[in-house]
Amino acid sequence: MTNIATPAAPAASGAPVRSRAARVTLRTVTVVLALFFGLASALPKLIAHPTAVEAFDTIGWGAAGMYAIGVLELAGAIGLLVPVLSGVTPIALSALMVGACVTQIVSFGGENAATPLILLVPLAFLARANRGRNRDLLALVRRGA
Repeated sequence: MTNIATPAAPAASGAPVRSRAARVTLRTVTVVLALFFGLASALPKLIAHPTAVEAFDTIGWGAAGMYAIGVLELAGAIGLLVPVLSGVTPIALSALMVGACVTQIVSFGGENAATPLILLVPLAFLARANRGRNRDLLALVRRGA
């Protein structure tokens, strides 16, 4: 049995040294989530698909809320793919998913409330795996870049 993540010294990027299988798994989860948030979730909101419009009218947020959430999801999809943002983006998307779950419960009686909760699992996996990237981001922010 191989060790997926070795406790070796951190690499220059702040990320721990990982086996090839772990890197492939991490990249696969990242790309699948980025595609989900960008295409399956953000796109219908940004093109005002009738089902998205109806859902946001039911919530009471209208077009402005729909576009705002769509932009946040698209930004999250892009952020997942940017190495320096890969530590903080899953945390931000997790907060968005908690809000989505609460909204599903309050506005739709819990229908589809499990979907955002299910997404918390791979997001938590990515947040933990990329936590070293947060140091890189903090250093970048402190430099004023």
